[in-house]
Amino acid sequence: MTAVSHTPAGPFSLAASVRFLEGFTPASYSGTADEVLRLAFPADDGHSTVAAAVRQEETADGEAGTVQVEFTVYPGEPDGDLDGSPADLASAGAGPVSPGEPSWPDDAVRDQLARILSLDVDGSGFPELAVTDPVVAGLMAEFPGLRPVCFHSPYEAAVWAVIGHRIRMTQAAAIKARLAERYGRRVQVAGRTLHAFPTPPVLRAITSIPGLTEVKIERLHALAEAADAGELDAARLRAMPVDDALAALRTLPGIGPFSAELILIRGAAHPDVFPRHEPRLHAALATAYGLDETVSGDIGRLAGIADGWRPYRSWIGLLLRVRAELMGRHVS
Repeated sequence: MTAVSHTPAGPFSLAASVRFLEGFTPASYSGTADEVLRLAFPADDGHSTVAAAVRQEETADGEAGTVQVEFTVYPGEPDGDLDGSPADLASAGAGPVSPGEPSWPDDAVRDQLARILSLDVDGSGFPELAVTDPVVAGLMAEFPGLRPVCFHSPYEAAVWAVIGHRIRMTQAAAIKARLAERYGRRVQVAGRTLHAFPTPPVLRAITSIPGLTEVKIERLHALAEAADAGELDAARLRAMPVDDALAALRTLPGIGPFSAELILIRGAAHPDVFPRHEPRLHAALATAYGLDETVSGDIGRLAGIADGWRPYRSWIGLLLRVRAELMGRHVS
């Protein structure tokens, strides 16, 4: 087990992150009273699996406490073909890395964990947005310390986009959870059992997935191959101009404009993108700023408002969505 720490630059609340995940259907996350965030996921190398327990120190001065992480890296799949049976797929690399085995570097794991929690971004300038924008000030007061909690990788975000296409979100979440339980690595994290989502090589070997059509399975195989080829590398996507990154993502099977934005914003954790293909966010933005309902279709005007959120447009967009979802639950 390896221990690392992050010192957040700007506001950050791990407790707020946990509450967000508990209400985020794709995560299927169940928290505990100890406020430890437990994670299990494929590493960015595409073969290893990471199990991590995340805690945040309490402070008396109201500043964001240091985030402490303990993690274990598990080795990738053995060489050779997997026949697609649950036993063979789930047993691919059954234990933690032993001395002499190749391991995904600790620094790389630390960077991935920081990206998942948006701790890789300097948020010290985030509170300044509230000075000139009352809407943003209200969002920050309502959700103090909440930063985007992202998919573990662009690979998992892309897989979610394909699984969830034209089916209910709860149904998609159940399919994703079953894949993890049946084919992903089972790990122990701070006293609880978790199942990581299958790595790309394992996903590519699965030939039948209840609830998914053959077309979707073929698209998942293509995404696994794209991940292996580096086409879903988070650093690469974030280093590209936004329009170029979105265009590259749209070349992947099953990935349209909405899904491409999801992968870049919530998979690669890009902090400063205004999604142009998310009607629910547009409606929430128009409502928050007291605009006529018809304005929610005027993308240019909405994008102009969002320009005032730079360089944290993705972050404010998340807060607007969270508020809209909470309001929707209260109404229903």
